[in-house]
Amino acid sequence: MREGSLDAPVRHPLDWQNPDFADMDKIVPELERVFDICHGCRRCFNLCDSFPILFDLIDESESGELDTVDKADYKKVVDACTLCDMCFMVSCPYVPPHEFDLDFPHLMLRYRAAEQKQGKGDPGMVEELTKTDRNGKLGSILPALANWVTKADNAMTRPLMERLAHVHREAWLPKFHGTTFEERARGDGVEVDAEAPAKSRKAVLYATCYVNFNEPGTGTAARQVLAKNGVETQVVYPECCGMPQLEQGKIEDTAKKAKRIAGEMKGWIDQGYDVIALTPSCALMLKFEWPLILPEDEDVKRLSQATFDITEYVVDIANKEGLAEGLGPLDGGVALHIACHARAQNMGMKARDMMKLIPEADVKMLPRCSGHGGSWGVRVEHFDQAMKVGKPAMRDALKAEKKYVSSECPLAGLHIQQGMAKLAADSPEGPQPTAEKARHPIELFAKAYGFALDR
Repeated sequence: MREGSLDAPVRHPLDWQNPDFADMDKIVPELERVFDICHGCRRCFNLCDSFPILFDLIDESESGELDTVDKADYKKVVDACTLCDMCFMVSCPYVPPHEFDLDFPHLMLRYRAAEQKQGKGDPGMVEELTKTDRNGKLGSILPALANWVTKADNAMTRPLMERLAHVHREAWLPKFHGTTFEERARGDGVEVDAEAPAKSRKAVLYATCYVNFNEPGTGTAARQVLAKNGVETQVVYPECCGMPQLEQGKIEDTAKKAKRIAGEMKGWIDQGYDVIALTPSCALMLKFEWPLILPEDEDVKRLSQATFDITEYVVDIANKEGLAEGLGPLDGGVALHIACHARAQNMGMKARDMMKLIPEADVKMLPRCSGHGGSWGVRVEHFDQAMKVGKPAMRDALKAEKKYVSSECPLAGLHIQQGMAKLAADSPEGPQPTAEKARHPIELFAKAYGFALDR
């Protein structure tokens, strides 16, 4: 061990089936050990609100140390964590293999898992938000009605949603589409270029709940780009990856999803298909979180090794076979947000690398957190925090005055655009938003190839 070790972070499997894992009498001493180390370091003060909350609790306590902080207030620190993994992957010098052995996000997850065991999780209506497949299917049946109900300026329905489901009435919510990505892919007419450089590749597109129900255009763009480069694709979506459940501490539910999806993907992997996830949170689950939850499951291991993020996959083609000709300049600059769950995959900034393959690329990087954190950012309890944490990225995007705003994470993109609109409204003499909709980088890459953007 070296102080402030620069060794690569190593994550331990989650021992979630051990009774001690959800034992609060064992969790609280571990919280105190970790919080005391964090207090002595404070390197993560500018990440999520967990750390400012912790440090304020300590600084305002009687002794100015952790020993006089009320243990009941530890929950405030836990609740502020979005499980973005940035402290573990980027900032903390005390992660394994350092002997201090800190994994702050997974300790917050452990606390939430214990709350679930004790029946102290979120109330029923709040839990309904995490049932993304059920909600997506219902929303796609009558999308016009669903989008009217969830529209932020609907003074009739949004106060009711706030009271029952704890969704802040001002939070922008994703729209639903009447045709899912799976359905579109069956008749989209995308033809594979059999002479393109990557013609030997074939891949399964794991649609993800968000792309399938809320942003099918992202999936269509991915198919178009890959087909242009010779990659045969199949769209497969057994179910949601379980990230919404994992955020709540429902590890067992997530494990069941992992086993079912990995089992279905096994046949495709056996046939030589790569697996591509279309949102970074889902790629993170398949690559890293599932193997930590089910470390002995061979199907999960193989899926982890076969999985790529979509931007990672395009860059891999560019590096190994070379891209198909036909890329042209975009008709404007791009403010590009790098999602936390993309950074947590430890693969480098592949969205940036991909966008720089476009001729005359004009890209303004937005490396700061959007503040959204999945369903966390729309909750009444956290919405103001989410806007505060995301403000630097929102401000930089607005000042950049680019035609396009882009994020690998669709919820982050939506949240940044809401923040840009708010900043512009609060300061009408300043720059105004220029982008009509936040786009995934693969959509802009498809546009550079001449494909039309989905509305």
